[in-house]
Amino acid sequence: MEKMIDRVVRSLPMEVKRPSNSMVLAWVGFFSFSFLVYYLLSDGDFSFILTYSAICRCFAFFLLNFRMFTSNSGSSVSLKTLQAYVVVFAFRLLSLLRHEGYLPYDRSGDWFYHLVETSSLAMACAAIYLLYFRFRATYDESKDSFGNLHIPSHFGVVYIIVPALFMAVIFHPNLNKDFVSDASWTFSMYLESVAILPQLYMFQKQANLPLEVLVSHCVFALGFARVIEMAFWLWSFHELTGHTGGRLVGYVVLLSQFIHVVFMGDFFYYYFQSIHRGTPMQLLPSHSGLV
Repeated sequence: MEKMIDRVVRSLPMEVKRPSNSMVLAWVGFFSFSFLVYYLLSDGDFSFILTYSAICRCFAFFLLNFRMFTSNSGSSVSLKTLQAYVVVFAFRLLSLLRHEGYLPYDRSGDWFYHLVETSSLAMACAAIYLLYFRFRATYDESKDSFGNLHIPSHFGVVYIIVPALFMAVIFHPNLNKDFVSDASWTFSMYLESVAILPQLYMFQKQANLPLEVLVSHCVFALGFARVIEMAFWLWSFHELTGHTGGRLVGYVVLLSQFIHVVFMGDFFYYYFQSIHRGTPMQLLPSHSGLV
């Protein structure tokens, strides 16, 4: 088996198999920028990790756009996941631009957090443009078939959007004391928990193939951002329940974030295995439960 893996790795193009210096520099740049923002805007407040998670998401979409633009390819990228994230950022901004209940408490919540989320929305839209209009010939639509049981495949994203919206209408905190604003933020939270599913499903449809380096780092950054954000809301659980008169809503919000981490469990395992071995990440096997 090890010899077989070695033969496969040696046969890969260099841009797939090598841990490029540019990738290392990208992560160094990300962490350096994060520390700079922390130094300038955090006030040492724990709520900065909300801003940090937003920066991490933005970095993920920067990597994705960089990869598609430089490789002239949209292979292994799920259009449905990109569509879901556009909705996530749009509804989050609908809440954040009107009220302050879900913003970081430090100075990064004055304007910087809004800037980062707006940038993420712009880059998610840019990724859709690159994938669907510039590099559509390389987009494997047959593999991006999540949710096509009873409706056309290109509408499959509604399978995750509609349940998330329904849950947000029923179970949402009341930090802004405004139904539209609170439900919009909660909808973005619930939808983000499942937005990665079409991408993971696409990975499984391409099982036994190596995953391109930048795509794996992008997906990891999205999952890492979610772990960080979950840590914040675990710490600030009382905020989710303080204006609602009960703890159920807080538990549902935390559960949605935990579900996302569970979905990412297999990916995290194989990602760290590839980092440890210095080999390309192998796509998730079909027996992991999403197919």
